[in-house]
Amino acid sequence: MEESTPLISNDAVVFGLLMATLAFVFATSASKRPLWVKFYTYIPTVLLCYFIPAVFNSLGLISGESSGLYKVASRYLLPASLVLFTISIDLKGILKLGPKALTMFLAGTVGIVLGGPLALLTVGLMFPDIYSGTGPDEIWRGLSTISGSWIGGGANQTAMLEVFGASPTLFGQMIAVDVLVANLWMAFLLYWAAKPEILDKLLKSDTSAIYELRDRIAKHREGIMKIPSLGETMLILGFGFGVTGFSHLCADFLAPWFDLNYPELNQYSLNSAFFWIVVIATTAGLLLSFTKARNLEGAGASRMGSVLLYVLVATIGMQMDLGAILDNPIFFLIGIIWMMFHILIMSIVAFVIKAPFFYVAVGSQANVGGAASAPIVASAFDPSLAPVGVLLAVLGYALGTYGAYLCGLMMQAISAM
Repeated sequence: MEESTPLISNDAVVFGLLMATLAFVFATSASKRPLWVKFYTYIPTVLLCYFIPAVFNSLGLISGESSGLYKVASRYLLPASLVLFTISIDLKGILKLGPKALTMFLAGTVGIVLGGPLALLTVGLMFPDIYSGTGPDEIWRGLSTISGSWIGGGANQTAMLEVFGASPTLFGQMIAVDVLVANLWMAFLLYWAAKPEILDKLLKSDTSAIYELRDRIAKHREGIMKIPSLGETMLILGFGFGVTGFSHLCADFLAPWFDLNYPELNQYSLNSAFFWIVVIATTAGLLLSFTKARNLEGAGASRMGSVLLYVLVATIGMQMDLGAILDNPIFFLIGIIWMMFHILIMSIVAFVIKAPFFYVAVGSQANVGGAASAPIVASAFDPSLAPVGVLLAVLGYALGTYGAYLCGLMMQAISAM
Protein backbone atom coordinates (compact mmCIF):
# COMPACT_ATOMS: atom_id res chain seq x y z
CA MET A 1 0.00 0.00 0.00
CA GLU A 2 1.46 3.37 -1.03
CA GLU A 3 2.23 5.85 1.67
CA SER A 4 0.49 9.20 1.22
CA THR A 5 2.75 12.26 1.30
CA PRO A 6 2.07 14.60 4.22
CA LEU A 7 1.34 18.26 3.58
CA ILE A 8 4.43 19.21 5.63
CA SER A 9 7.43 16.94 5.15
CA ASN A 10 10.26 19.25 6.25
CA ASP A 11 11.15 18.29 9.83
CA ALA A 12 12.25 21.85 10.65
CA VAL A 13 8.74 23.05 9.80
CA VAL A 14 7.14 20.12 11.66
CA PHE A 15 9.26 20.89 14.73
CA GLY A 16 8.21 24.55 14.54
CA LEU A 17 4.55 23.48 14.36
CA LEU A 18 4.95 21.18 17.38
CA MET A 19 6.68 23.90 19.43
CA ALA A 20 4.00 26.43 18.46
CA THR A 21 1.37 23.89 19.54
CA LEU A 22 3.08 23.37 22.91
CA ALA A 23 3.37 27.15 23.36
CA PHE A 24 -0.33 27.60 22.56
CA VAL A 25 -1.37 24.87 25.02
CA PHE A 26 0.73 26.21 27.89
CA ALA A 27 -0.18 29.86 27.21
CA THR A 28 -3.91 29.09 27.23
CA SER A 29 -3.63 26.79 30.27
CA ALA A 30 -2.04 29.67 32.21
CA SER A 31 -4.73 32.12 31.05
CA LYS A 32 -7.15 33.52 33.64
CA ARG A 33 -9.95 33.92 31.10
CA PRO A 34 -13.08 32.02 32.26
CA LEU A 35 -13.35 30.05 28.98
CA TRP A 36 -9.82 28.62 29.27
CA VAL A 37 -10.06 28.09 33.02
CA LYS A 38 -13.22 26.02 32.49
CA PHE A 39 -11.73 24.15 29.51
CA TYR A 40 -8.59 23.10 31.42
CA THR A 41 -10.67 22.06 34.41
CA TYR A 42 -11.76 19.06 32.31
CA ILE A 43 -8.91 18.63 29.79
CA PRO A 44 -5.37 18.12 31.15
CA THR A 45 -2.56 20.10 29.52
CA VAL A 46 -0.38 17.07 28.85
CA LEU A 47 -3.22 15.30 27.02
CA LEU A 48 -3.54 18.16 24.53
CA CYS A 49 0.24 18.21 23.98
CA TYR A 50 -0.12 14.59 23.00
CA PHE A 51 -3.47 14.60 21.19
CA ILE A 52 -3.16 17.68 18.92
CA PRO A 53 -0.05 16.28 17.09
CA ALA A 54 -2.00 12.99 16.73
CA VAL A 55 -4.80 14.91 14.98
CA PHE A 56 -2.23 16.62 12.71
CA ASN A 57 -0.83 13.19 11.79
CA SER A 58 -4.27 11.63 11.26
CA LEU A 59 -5.32 14.47 8.93
CA GLY A 60 -2.17 14.06 6.83
CA LEU A 61 -0.78 17.47 7.78
CA ILE A 62 2.41 15.82 9.10
CA SER A 63 3.71 12.24 9.16
CA GLY A 64 5.03 10.65 12.33
CA GLU A 65 6.20 7.64 10.33
CA SER A 66 8.44 9.54 7.91
CA SER A 67 9.66 12.18 10.39
CA GLY A 68 12.93 11.76 12.24
CA LEU A 69 11.84 13.93 15.17
CA TYR A 70 10.75 11.08 17.46
CA LYS A 71 14.14 9.40 17.17
CA VAL A 72 15.91 12.67 18.01
CA ALA A 73 13.58 13.37 20.95
CA SER A 74 13.81 9.84 22.38
CA ARG A 75 17.59 9.52 21.92
CA TYR A 76 18.71 13.05 22.85
CA LEU A 77 15.98 14.87 24.77
CA LEU A 78 14.67 11.93 26.85
CA PRO A 79 18.05 10.99 28.40
CA ALA A 80 18.78 14.67 29.13
CA SER A 81 15.38 15.10 30.80
CA LEU A 82 15.96 11.96 32.89
CA VAL A 83 19.25 13.41 34.14
CA LEU A 84 17.59 16.72 35.03
CA PHE A 85 14.71 15.01 36.83
CA THR A 86 16.89 12.61 38.79
CA ILE A 87 19.53 15.21 39.72
CA SER A 88 17.30 16.42 42.58
CA ILE A 89 15.58 13.13 43.40
CA ASP A 90 14.98 11.99 46.93
CA LEU A 91 16.21 8.41 46.51
CA LYS A 92 15.38 7.44 50.09
CA GLY A 93 11.85 8.74 49.56
CA ILE A 94 11.42 6.65 46.41
CA LEU A 95 12.61 3.54 48.26
CA LYS A 96 10.04 4.29 50.96
CA LEU A 97 7.28 3.97 48.37
CA GLY A 98 7.57 0.26 49.16
CA PRO A 99 6.72 -2.92 47.25
CA LYS A 100 3.35 -1.77 45.89
CA ALA A 101 4.91 -0.13 42.82
CA LEU A 102 6.71 -3.37 41.93
CA THR A 103 3.56 -5.43 42.63
CA MET A 104 1.52 -3.27 40.26
CA PHE A 105 4.20 -3.49 37.58
CA LEU A 106 4.19 -7.30 37.81
CA ALA A 107 0.36 -7.30 37.79
CA GLY A 108 0.57 -5.31 34.55
CA THR A 109 2.96 -7.90 33.08
CA VAL A 110 0.61 -10.75 34.06
CA GLY A 111 -2.27 -8.74 32.55
CA ILE A 112 -0.46 -8.60 29.18
CA VAL A 113 0.62 -12.27 29.27
CA LEU A 114 -2.91 -13.54 30.07
CA GLY A 115 -4.78 -10.76 28.24
CA GLY A 116 -3.47 -11.71 24.80
CA PRO A 117 -4.70 -15.34 24.83
CA LEU A 118 -8.00 -14.30 26.46
CA ALA A 119 -8.58 -11.58 23.84
CA LEU A 120 -7.75 -13.96 20.98
CA LEU A 121 -10.11 -16.58 22.43
CA THR A 122 -12.90 -14.03 22.93
CA VAL A 123 -12.70 -12.57 19.40
CA GLY A 124 -12.17 -16.06 17.92
CA LEU A 125 -15.55 -17.15 19.32
CA MET A 126 -17.21 -14.28 17.42
CA PHE A 127 -15.04 -14.42 14.27
CA PRO A 128 -13.60 -17.95 13.84
CA ASP A 129 -12.11 -16.94 10.45
CA ILE A 130 -9.27 -15.13 12.23
CA TYR A 131 -7.59 -18.52 12.72
CA SER A 132 -7.55 -19.23 8.96
CA GLY A 133 -4.07 -17.81 8.30
CA THR A 134 -1.31 -20.26 7.47
CA GLY A 135 2.45 -20.29 8.04
CA PRO A 136 3.91 -16.83 8.73
CA ASP A 137 0.43 -15.28 8.36
CA GLU A 138 -1.04 -17.08 11.40
CA ILE A 139 -2.50 -14.38 13.62
CA TRP A 140 -0.86 -15.59 16.84
CA ARG A 141 2.58 -14.99 15.33
CA GLY A 142 1.76 -11.33 14.77
CA LEU A 143 0.11 -10.90 18.17
CA SER A 144 3.20 -12.28 19.90
CA THR A 145 5.15 -9.25 18.63
CA ILE A 146 2.64 -6.96 20.38
CA SER A 147 3.18 -8.84 23.63
CA GLY A 148 6.93 -8.21 23.28
CA SER A 149 6.33 -4.51 22.77
CA TRP A 150 3.81 -4.22 25.61
CA ILE A 151 5.98 -5.95 28.22
CA GLY A 152 9.45 -4.77 27.25
CA GLY A 153 9.78 -2.59 24.18
CA GLY A 154 11.08 -2.48 20.62
CA ALA A 155 13.97 -4.89 21.26
CA ASN A 156 11.64 -7.48 22.79
CA GLN A 157 9.16 -6.98 19.94
CA THR A 158 11.91 -7.67 17.40
CA ALA A 159 12.94 -10.74 19.40
CA MET A 160 9.39 -12.15 19.14
CA LEU A 161 9.37 -11.44 15.40
CA GLU A 162 12.54 -13.49 15.05
CA VAL A 163 11.35 -16.29 17.35
CA PHE A 164 7.85 -16.78 15.91
CA GLY A 165 8.44 -15.55 12.34
CA ALA A 166 5.41 -13.39 11.49
CA SER A 167 5.23 -12.26 7.86
CA PRO A 168 6.23 -8.63 7.07
CA THR A 169 2.63 -7.78 6.09
CA LEU A 170 1.18 -9.19 9.31
CA PHE A 171 3.91 -7.53 11.37
CA GLY A 172 3.12 -4.16 9.77
CA GLN A 173 -0.56 -4.53 10.68
CA MET A 174 0.34 -5.48 14.25
CA ILE A 175 2.57 -2.41 14.62
CA ALA A 176 -0.49 -0.27 13.77
CA VAL A 177 -2.52 -2.09 16.46
CA ASP A 178 0.34 -1.77 18.96
CA VAL A 179 0.80 1.97 18.41
CA LEU A 180 -2.86 2.99 18.32
CA VAL A 181 -4.14 0.91 21.26
CA ALA A 182 -1.11 1.72 23.43
CA ASN A 183 -1.43 5.43 22.64
CA LEU A 184 -5.17 5.52 23.35
CA TRP A 185 -4.46 3.91 26.74
CA MET A 186 -1.68 6.40 27.41
CA ALA A 187 -4.09 9.25 26.59
CA PHE A 188 -6.50 7.83 29.19
CA LEU A 189 -3.73 7.66 31.80
CA LEU A 190 -2.61 11.22 31.10
CA TYR A 191 -6.18 12.43 31.47
CA TRP A 192 -6.66 10.82 34.90
CA ALA A 193 -3.14 11.67 36.09
CA ALA A 194 -4.38 15.24 36.42
CA LYS A 195 -7.11 14.17 38.85
CA PRO A 196 -6.01 10.93 40.53
CA GLU A 197 -8.03 11.58 43.69
CA ILE A 198 -11.24 10.30 42.05
CA LEU A 199 -9.75 6.92 41.12
CA ASP A 200 -7.82 6.69 44.39
CA LYS A 201 -11.13 7.00 46.21
CA LEU A 202 -12.63 4.19 44.10
CA LEU A 203 -9.60 1.96 44.77
CA LYS A 204 -9.63 2.92 48.48
CA SER A 205 -5.92 3.65 48.11
CA ASP A 206 -3.33 4.64 50.67
CA THR A 207 -1.60 7.57 48.96
CA SER A 208 0.26 8.92 51.99
CA ALA A 209 3.76 7.80 50.86
CA ILE A 210 3.40 9.42 47.42
CA TYR A 211 2.10 12.74 48.72
CA GLU A 212 4.74 12.75 51.46
CA LEU A 213 7.48 12.32 48.86
CA ARG A 214 5.95 14.96 46.59
CA ASP A 215 5.62 17.48 49.44
CA ARG A 216 9.16 16.82 50.69
CA ILE A 217 10.58 17.47 47.21
CA ALA A 218 8.40 20.58 46.80
CA LYS A 219 9.66 21.90 50.16
CA HIS A 220 13.28 21.28 49.15
CA ARG A 221 12.62 23.03 45.84
CA GLU A 222 11.09 26.08 47.54
CA GLY A 223 14.09 26.38 49.83
CA ILE A 224 16.57 26.67 46.96
CA MET A 225 14.46 28.41 44.27
CA LYS A 226 15.95 31.51 42.62
CA ILE A 227 15.96 33.33 39.30
CA PRO A 228 18.58 31.43 37.27
CA SER A 229 21.53 33.22 35.72
CA LEU A 230 22.68 32.44 32.18
CA GLY A 231 25.62 30.53 33.65
CA GLU A 232 23.33 28.33 35.75
CA THR A 233 21.04 27.62 32.80
CA MET A 234 24.07 26.65 30.72
CA LEU A 235 25.28 24.44 33.58
CA ILE A 236 21.88 22.68 33.67
CA LEU A 237 21.99 22.05 29.91
CA GLY A 238 25.65 21.05 30.18
CA PHE A 239 24.85 18.38 32.76
CA GLY A 240 21.78 17.15 30.85
CA PHE A 241 23.32 16.87 27.40
CA GLY A 242 26.85 16.13 28.64
CA VAL A 243 25.58 13.02 30.45
CA THR A 244 23.44 12.19 27.39
CA GLY A 245 26.57 12.29 25.21
CA PHE A 246 28.44 10.12 27.73
CA SER A 247 25.50 7.66 27.74
CA HIS A 248 25.65 7.39 23.95
CA LEU A 249 29.42 6.93 24.07
CA CYS A 250 29.07 4.02 26.53
CA ALA A 251 26.07 2.54 24.68
CA ASP A 252 28.00 2.55 21.38
CA PHE A 253 30.59 0.31 23.05
CA LEU A 254 28.44 -1.81 25.40
CA ALA A 255 25.58 -2.80 23.04
CA PRO A 256 27.75 -4.36 20.28
CA TRP A 257 30.14 -5.84 22.90
CA PHE A 258 27.32 -7.74 24.61
CA ASP A 259 25.86 -8.70 21.22
CA LEU A 260 29.20 -10.17 20.12
CA ASN A 261 30.40 -11.78 23.35
CA TYR A 262 27.19 -12.65 25.19
CA PRO A 263 24.43 -13.11 22.57
CA GLU A 264 22.43 -15.21 25.07
CA LEU A 265 21.89 -11.99 27.08
CA ASN A 266 20.14 -10.29 24.14
CA GLN A 267 16.84 -11.44 25.66
CA TYR A 268 17.48 -8.87 28.40
CA SER A 269 17.95 -6.12 25.76
CA LEU A 270 21.65 -5.79 26.67
CA ASN A 271 22.41 -5.52 22.94
CA SER A 272 20.08 -2.49 22.66
CA ALA A 273 21.84 0.89 22.58
CA PHE A 274 18.63 2.61 23.77
CA PHE A 275 18.54 0.38 26.85
CA TRP A 276 22.05 1.43 27.85
CA ILE A 277 21.40 5.12 27.08
CA VAL A 278 18.39 5.16 29.44
CA VAL A 279 20.10 3.14 32.18
CA ILE A 280 23.35 5.15 32.15
CA ALA A 281 21.57 8.54 32.01
CA THR A 282 19.31 7.60 34.93
CA THR A 283 22.20 6.15 36.98
CA ALA A 284 24.37 9.23 36.37
CA GLY A 285 21.49 11.49 37.40
CA LEU A 286 21.04 9.52 40.63
CA LEU A 287 24.78 9.75 41.39
CA LEU A 288 24.72 13.50 40.75
CA SER A 289 21.85 13.83 43.26
CA PHE A 290 24.40 13.05 46.00
CA THR A 291 26.58 16.01 44.93
CA LYS A 292 26.20 19.81 44.90
CA ALA A 293 24.63 19.43 41.44
CA ARG A 294 21.43 18.70 43.39
CA ASN A 295 21.14 22.44 44.07
CA LEU A 296 20.66 23.10 40.33
CA GLU A 297 17.02 22.27 41.03
CA GLY A 298 16.77 25.78 42.49
CA ALA A 299 17.77 27.19 39.09
CA GLY A 300 15.10 25.14 37.33
CA ALA A 301 16.68 21.78 36.45
CA SER A 302 13.43 19.81 36.55
CA ARG A 303 11.58 22.63 34.74
CA MET A 304 14.09 22.35 31.89
CA GLY A 305 13.64 18.55 32.05
CA SER A 306 9.89 19.07 31.68
CA VAL A 307 10.42 21.20 28.55
CA LEU A 308 12.44 18.41 26.94
CA LEU A 309 9.92 15.79 28.01
CA TYR A 310 6.96 17.71 26.55
CA VAL A 311 8.73 17.87 23.19
CA LEU A 312 8.98 14.07 23.42
CA VAL A 313 5.26 13.89 24.30
CA ALA A 314 4.42 15.82 21.11
CA THR A 315 6.63 13.56 18.94
CA ILE A 316 5.02 10.45 20.47
CA GLY A 317 1.58 11.92 19.74
CA MET A 318 2.46 12.43 16.08
CA GLN A 319 3.04 8.67 15.74
CA MET A 320 -0.67 7.94 16.25
CA ASP A 321 -3.01 7.62 13.27
CA LEU A 322 -6.57 7.75 14.53
CA GLY A 323 -7.90 6.55 11.17
CA ALA A 324 -5.82 3.34 11.17
CA ILE A 325 -8.51 1.52 13.15
CA LEU A 326 -10.61 1.33 9.96
CA ASP A 327 -7.94 -0.73 8.12
CA ASN A 328 -8.13 -3.90 10.25
CA PRO A 329 -11.03 -3.52 12.69
CA ILE A 330 -10.83 -7.13 13.96
CA PHE A 331 -7.14 -6.78 14.81
CA PHE A 332 -7.89 -3.57 16.69
CA LEU A 333 -10.79 -5.27 18.47
CA ILE A 334 -8.35 -7.92 19.72
CA GLY A 335 -5.93 -5.18 20.83
CA ILE A 336 -8.64 -3.25 22.68
CA ILE A 337 -10.01 -6.35 24.45
CA TRP A 338 -6.44 -7.36 25.29
CA MET A 339 -5.85 -3.97 26.90
CA MET A 340 -9.15 -4.27 28.80
CA PHE A 341 -8.04 -7.58 30.36
CA HIS A 342 -4.73 -5.91 31.30
CA ILE A 343 -6.65 -3.04 32.95
CA LEU A 344 -9.05 -5.43 34.70
CA ILE A 345 -6.26 -7.52 36.26
CA MET A 346 -4.37 -4.41 37.38
CA SER A 347 -7.54 -2.87 38.85
CA ILE A 348 -8.33 -6.02 40.86
CA VAL A 349 -4.79 -6.21 42.26
CA ALA A 350 -4.79 -2.46 43.02
CA PHE A 351 -8.10 -2.77 44.89
CA VAL A 352 -6.87 -5.76 46.91
CA ILE A 353 -3.57 -4.16 47.99
CA LYS A 354 -5.04 -0.60 48.12
CA ALA A 355 -2.46 0.69 45.64
CA PRO A 356 -2.78 4.33 44.52
CA PHE A 357 -3.71 5.08 40.89
CA PHE A 358 -0.16 6.41 40.44
CA TYR A 359 1.17 2.85 40.77
CA VAL A 360 -1.49 1.53 38.39
CA ALA A 361 -0.69 4.16 35.75
CA VAL A 362 3.09 3.97 35.98
CA GLY A 363 3.15 0.16 36.40
CA SER A 364 0.99 -0.21 33.30
CA GLN A 365 2.91 2.32 31.21
CA ALA A 366 6.27 0.82 32.24
CA ASN A 367 4.99 -2.35 30.54
CA VAL A 368 3.03 -0.99 27.59
CA GLY A 369 5.05 2.13 26.77
CA GLY A 370 8.51 1.37 28.15
CA ALA A 371 11.23 3.84 29.04
CA ALA A 372 10.13 6.41 26.46
CA SER A 373 6.70 7.04 27.95
CA ALA A 374 6.62 5.70 31.53
CA PRO A 375 8.45 8.84 32.81
CA ILE A 376 5.90 11.00 30.96
CA VAL A 377 2.99 9.39 32.80
CA ALA A 378 4.87 9.50 36.12
CA SER A 379 5.77 13.18 35.67
CA ALA A 380 2.12 13.99 34.82
CA PHE A 381 1.45 13.27 38.52
CA ASP A 382 4.52 15.26 39.58
CA PRO A 383 7.84 15.88 37.74
CA SER A 384 9.78 14.59 40.77
CA LEU A 385 8.23 11.13 40.30
CA ALA A 386 9.54 10.59 36.73
CA PRO A 387 12.43 8.33 37.88
CA VAL A 388 9.92 5.81 39.29
CA GLY A 389 8.66 5.27 35.72
CA VAL A 390 12.19 4.81 34.42
CA LEU A 391 13.18 2.27 37.07
CA LEU A 392 10.09 0.13 36.40
CA ALA A 393 10.47 0.40 32.60
CA VAL A 394 14.05 -0.88 32.81
CA LEU A 395 12.71 -3.91 34.69
CA GLY A 396 10.29 -4.44 31.78
CA TYR A 397 13.24 -4.89 29.40
CA ALA A 398 14.43 -7.82 31.51
CA LEU A 399 11.02 -9.53 31.71
CA GLY A 400 9.82 -8.70 28.19
CA THR A 401 11.19 -11.65 26.28
CA TYR A 402 10.16 -14.27 28.87
CA GLY A 403 6.62 -12.94 29.28
CA ALA A 404 6.08 -12.38 25.55
CA TYR A 405 7.38 -15.86 24.69
CA LEU A 406 4.98 -17.46 27.19
CA CYS A 407 2.13 -15.32 25.85
CA GLY A 408 2.98 -16.34 22.26
CA LEU A 409 2.92 -20.05 23.15
CA MET A 410 -0.51 -19.69 24.80
CA MET A 411 -1.89 -17.87 21.74
CA GLN A 412 -0.43 -20.58 19.50
CA ALA A 413 -2.25 -23.24 21.56
CA ILE A 414 -5.55 -21.33 21.28
CA SER A 415 -5.16 -20.95 17.49
CA ALA A 416 -4.58 -24.73 17.19
CA MET A 417 -7.73 -25.65 19.15
